[in-house]
Amino acid sequence: MSRKESDMARRRMELADEQWGRIEPLLPQYPMTRSGGRRRIDNRSVLEGILWVLRSGARWKDLPEDLPSPSTCWRRLAEWEELGVWDDIWRTFLAQLDEQSRLGWAEVFADATFVPAKKGAHTSARPSGARAQSWLWWRAARVFLWEFSLPLPARRK
Repeated sequence: MSRKESDMARRRMELADEQWGRIEPLLPQYPMTRSGGRRRIDNRSVLEGILWVLRSGARWKDLPEDLPSPSTCWRRLAEWEELGVWDDIWRTFLAQLDEQSRLGWAEVFADATFVPAKKGAHTSARPSGARAQSWLWWRAARVFLWEFSLPLPARRK
């Protein structure tokens, strides 16, 4: 058995078929153009590549060979972020957990332990780039606030 075949045998899929069934309809679909061109890499393998990097903490260029190229995964990650796909996926799985009564909404809270200290700067001072909030923080905050604008589910006994 070659090295590539042994790597493929060892790597397990991150997504279960049930999870993929919930995610697939949320991803944008692109029809083939008349001019042809290269076929897009399928969304599931790209998502597997993105999840592999997020889970392992490895660099994009260290993606296993059986996954799409690092540039393809990175471009699709940015595209889906811009389209709000990640927010939709998050809401879908939150709704599923809520339906199964696996979320304790009474225990959900936000604390400020992740907010950087201003190190004595005046409140009117413009923060430096090093101290500005990341895009991920703002995206999470926006979705989190959206979730709390919804009515709370009825209390269960």
